[in-house]
Amino acid sequence: MVGALHAAGIAVSVVNPRQVRDYARGIGKLAKTDKIDAKVLSAFGAAIKDLHPTPPPQAQQAELAAWVTRREQLQLMLQAEVRRQIPGMPKSVAKHLLSSIARLQKEIKKIAWKMVEIIEANTQMAATAERLRAFQGVGPATVATLLGHLPELGTLEDNAIAALIGVAPINNDSGPKTGKRFIRGGRASVRSALYMAAVCACRCNPVLKPFYKRLRDKGKPFKVALIATVRKLLTALNTALKNPEFQLVECSPRTPAAASGAGFGGA
Repeated sequence: MVGALHAAGIAVSVVNPRQVRDYARGIGKLAKTDKIDAKVLSAFGAAIKDLHPTPPPQAQQAELAAWVTRREQLQLMLQAEVRRQIPGMPKSVAKHLLSSIARLQKEIKKIAWKMVEIIEANTQMAATAERLRAFQGVGPATVATLLGHLPELGTLEDNAIAALIGVAPINNDSGPKTGKRFIRGGRASVRSALYMAAVCACRCNPVLKPFYKRLRDKGKPFKVALIATVRKLLTALNTALKNPEFQLVECSPRTPAAASGAGFGGA
């Protein structure tokens, strides 16, 4: 539908459906039919003044996003097949499972190279990818996910980009009570990719490693410290794309194989 509206030259704003549903409850519209939904969407669009049209994606970015999604789907299938390997199963079944695992691994590797080709064929995406990979801990898989599923990176404020991904702590205070902060919503695929990148960065990045260690030394739980590291990594990448003069912490020189996508097995 969004593609058809863009093709027809009609401005459209893609919003979080939960926000629209919450708005419907707020105005007392608990029933749900197509006609009611249309009226609620119209009322929501009129009431929320800071909605912005969603720009149509570039053809290469849309293709990359589709391949990133396909890679994630195959990885889930691969994980499921690996878990199905149990001791004592008939050898013929075990052999079939191994064949399926090998086929999925081969397809994932082919998609990784396909994503590299798409990125390298586009001058702007290639330059952005090089800029992102300059930050130690960010690998080719994370770069492809960011380019495909987070085109807003480098265009939003740090708080907005953190909320979009779902790593901005939500307050839960009332009167004298200070509740526990938590995160919710956001783009799960991007958050997962940055989570794995943060795990790598906590081990080797000269900026994020001491940042994570300081939080742990203060008694912060593992997940709290790691999500805070994810947010710091995300805001650093966001700033780097907005400000060409922002100095990233350079990593060690990459081998040609890693630079061209052979490292898609990691972060």
